[in-house]
Amino acid sequence: HLVIFAPEQSRDVNFFARILRRWYRTIPQNEEGKLLWGKYFRRLLLRLILWFLGLSVGITLLYSFMPIPFTPLMLQRCWEQSWDSKREVRLLHDWVSFHEISPHLQLAVVCSEDQDFLEHEGFDFEAIEKAYVYNKTHKRKRGASTISQQTAKNIFLWPSRSWMRKGLEVYFTFLIETIWSKKRIMTAYLNSIEFGDGVYGAEAAAQHYFRKSAKDLNRQESALLASVLPNPLVYKVERPSAKVREKQQWVLSQMRMWGGRIDYENPNTPKKSGR
Repeated sequence: HLVIFAPEQSRDVNFFARILRRWYRTIPQNEEGKLLWGKYFRRLLLRLILWFLGLSVGITLLYSFMPIPFTPLMLQRCWEQSWDSKREVRLLHDWVSFHEISPHLQLAVVCSEDQDFLEHEGFDFEAIEKAYVYNKTHKRKRGASTISQQTAKNIFLWPSRSWMRKGLEVYFTFLIETIWSKKRIMTAYLNSIEFGDGVYGAEAAAQHYFRKSAKDLNRQESALLASVLPNPLVYKVERPSAKVREKQQWVLSQMRMWGGRIDYENPNTPKKSGR
């Protein structure tokens, strides 16, 4: 059969043929002209790894001083809301600086989520070991993620429990602990954490639940916000259960033990007390 291409089709065919020839030339060959696919894919993998490392370090450097406009979790939640007729599509998020976040809230999340935040370098190996032992004998699993790990997950990654995502979480945790200060990690954490359905960050939570700015949150309000973490879609700030109220009182007692403040310059944290 005779196939006749229109001029536009002919140009398209020639364009893709040139692309294919250029790609073909990048494949290494031996002296006999045999294509060395193994060598080609090793080179390709190395280039992809180098691109990923360069891009991830570059973004982490930018985020060390720039506001972070949105996170993968925010996009996923909006997508889920758009497909659920019972939920409105809502995204409340307003980035604020470190000094615009109440010291009470900073202390409350440390007491609630990670009391060794100022002392570890991203990972609490003692907590990981305890969680491993606990999870071997209990159906309900216990986590051991630090504030640094949660920040890395919230800022750079998607919500999932895969080994690949966990490995990337370790990598990004190492990056932010290396490049950012503890104050910057706390700022990013409290600007990205989910405090309710469509409510992200300290400022949005303070405005939505208490009609005030994040810098004006008092001890009780801060402890309540910290008490719904890390599962604010189950535990509600606006309708706190008895369990949430109990945790709020525990967080308040821990805050008193800390002397009511965090000293970022002299991180001599008090000993943890059991719940």
